[in-house]
Amino acid sequence: MRLDPALAAARLGVRRVLAAGEPGDVIVVACSGGADSTALVAATVFEAHKLGQRVIGVTVDHGLQAGSADQAAATVALMAELGVDETLTATVRVDARGMGPEAAAREARYRVLEEVADRVGAWRVLLGHTRDDQAETVLLGLARGSGGRSVAGMRRRFGRFERPFLDLTRADTEAACAALGVTPWQDPHNEDPGYARVRVRRSVLPALERELGPGVAAALARTADLLRPDMELLDALADEALARIATPDGLPVPALAELPEALRTRVLRSAAVAAGAPGDELTYEHVVEVDRLVTDWRGQRWVDLPGLLRAQRLQPPRVGASGSPSAAYPVLRFTSTRAL
Repeated sequence: MRLDPALAAARLGVRRVLAAGEPGDVIVVACSGGADSTALVAATVFEAHKLGQRVIGVTVDHGLQAGSADQAAATVALMAELGVDETLTATVRVDARGMGPEAAAREARYRVLEEVADRVGAWRVLLGHTRDDQAETVLLGLARGSGGRSVAGMRRRFGRFERPFLDLTRADTEAACAALGVTPWQDPHNEDPGYARVRVRRSVLPALERELGPGVAAALARTADLLRPDMELLDALADEALARIATPDGLPVPALAELPEALRTRVLRSAAVAAGAPGDELTYEHVVEVDRLVTDWRGQRWVDLPGLLRAQRLQPPRVGASGSPSAAYPVLRFTSTRAL
């Protein structure tokens, strides 16, 4: 019997990831019960077991919908039916203070997946994002004016996390589930026009395809692939600069001012994210205002950022060799305003 093309594509995507592993490796697969993650679980079980690797399926209950515990239980049963070696359910509390509900849920989900991976000694954590998700991410980034990083989209791999399905469409994962005889869960949030991503998926991208011709989603995803290596190089250089100039008091303003703008703004953004600002809510305008504390300071007191964070230019006190205060360079410091 000829293997269904969508199912074959799903398995190939996973095979390319797992081939770098070893027998006995543990693979965690995040599964919501939707088509994308269900197809990912099935493909991972098929490929991992051929390589002697162990698969642990994890579903995260965010508690954001009525009946979420029942859905988590149904997803666990589905993963067991698909042949995972072990299933886990993680219940998280989503704290949306200072960020949107989607960003807060994502942050909580990734945090618990990291904890699970640490506990079971996982080599990889697989996520089911598809090319359609990538296109939506790029389009949202463009609409928000978030710069090259957003246009570069989602990374195929970061840390232990990997996305094997970024070359597959959502239709591919639905077809793979159909070939397996599995009916995936339809998340009501995916139909809620209150979410910008849903509006992009249901209205904006179809309109672009209708007006510009087919292939818009694929072109957006391809743009992300082309731009990402450039962004990763600049980000690496910025990380090196941040590590070089950072002090316990903050970031020295003179050292920041000497950096080229392309690196300086990335250093500022990285420092803000490290201090707690949600990366997907930190906009170009935020970074520009923080940069003005370095390059165009006229006595501004501070800049408030997403995540209840504040960027402030300060003149920290210094104590000289004699024990008396001495002159000090100004620093840029990021502090939480949660307790204020």
